[in-house]
Amino acid sequence: MPQAPAGSGPRRRTLLAAAALAPLAVAGCSAEDPFAAAGHGPQPAPKDALVMLIRHAEQPYAGDTGEDADGNEDLGSLAGRGRRRAEELHRLFPPAGGSTLPRPAVVFAAGGPAGAPARCRQTVEPLTAALRTRVRGEFAVGAEEALARAALAAPSPVLVCWDRAGAPRLIRALGAHQVLGVPAAWPDRYDLVWMFTRRQGRWTFRELPQQLLPGDA
Repeated sequence: MPQAPAGSGPRRRTLLAAAALAPLAVAGCSAEDPFAAAGHGPQPAPKDALVMLIRHAEQPYAGDTGEDADGNEDLGSLAGRGRRRAEELHRLFPPAGGSTLPRPAVVFAAGGPAGAPARCRQTVEPLTAALRTRVRGEFAVGAEEALARAALAAPSPVLVCWDRAGAPRLIRALGAHQVLGVPAAWPDRYDLVWMFTRRQGRWTFRELPQQLLPGDA
């Protein structure tokens, strides 16, 4: 009976099949995770952040006038009660702790020459003097998206003094507007602190009273 030539038979067919399938197997591995192949792994969670938001202190009521830094009457400046609140604001952030509110590393206030921006800056100037830091006022009311990016990039904790009308836009820009308990608008009050904390990409919210002046809730 003649013998089969060397290299023929089942073993040869198995080797040929394996060689034909090898390129397909390599191609399948490289296409299995195109993001990994391109250097795109799972995206890290956003860094932790703490943003405290306050409204500027009291503005003049109808028939009243505020005062600018030189003591001149100015409707765009704080009322007398607002100046007293500004002078007491540092008590919310004691240097040795003992408060629910941590001392801010960065302080933002609405920028602009008059009206709410001037009142925002006047509200935090005594505080920043006590903290020996400066007021960051490069963002005007209406630029809440840019402000949110800067606040999240800055060292925490961050304090923002803003206009009541722009507060909802800022909260949305932070990505915290859907957190349980966040009001849709800032109430007609000056004595609150809204604290937004982001840990492992998730925001939480607390509303805290200032209790700095007689009559504060």
